[in-house]
Amino acid sequence: MDDSTARMILASASPRRRDLLTQAGYAFDVVPSDIDEEAFSADGHSPAQYAQVLALAKARSVAPRYPDRIVLGADTIVDCEGEIIGKPVDEADAERITRKLFSRPHEVITSLALLRLADRVEIVRSEVTTVYPRQLNDQQIAAHIAGRTWEGKAGAYGIQETGDEFVERIDGSFTNVMGLPMELLQQLLARVLHGSR
Repeated sequence: MDDSTARMILASASPRRRDLLTQAGYAFDVVPSDIDEEAFSADGHSPAQYAQVLALAKARSVAPRYPDRIVLGADTIVDCEGEIIGKPVDEADAERITRKLFSRPHEVITSLALLRLADRVEIVRSEVTTVYPRQLNDQQIAAHIAGRTWEGKAGAYGIQETGDEFVERIDGSFTNVMGLPMELLQQLLARVLHGSR
């Protein structure tokens, strides 16, 4: 593996992103971003643009400390009929989100930002996956909320945990729904490492 790739920094504390990178064979360090996501407004942005703003802010908050290394920022949101849905704030919010998302198709959007300040690399792209959910009954929703697997997850669910029970099918990248579209990441890293933009 190229040495530049081996020295990548993940500007995220997400265990799912860390696991995906590890499973794919990347060597990396984790340096979580300290940005306040609540300080960023979605006003005037499309859902994909908003996710890109957050991903770039995360990468930029870490990159100055490691100018010679590739820094990866990522942000995942859910777009349900124009409503941008992020992580639930509490049980009531998680139930509201779950009832909304699991009654109709929705899009999961993950934006990736790759920065390397030493040579002014800055690439930001998004991946969109459409999720076609199963209709959940009240008992399933109550069990999901009680299980608390929704905590810290955009859209209040993790496809790797709920799987076939919650989702009928997806159109697009599975790893995108987990929070890190690995196919897109591979493409962007190749562009950075081979000097194209």
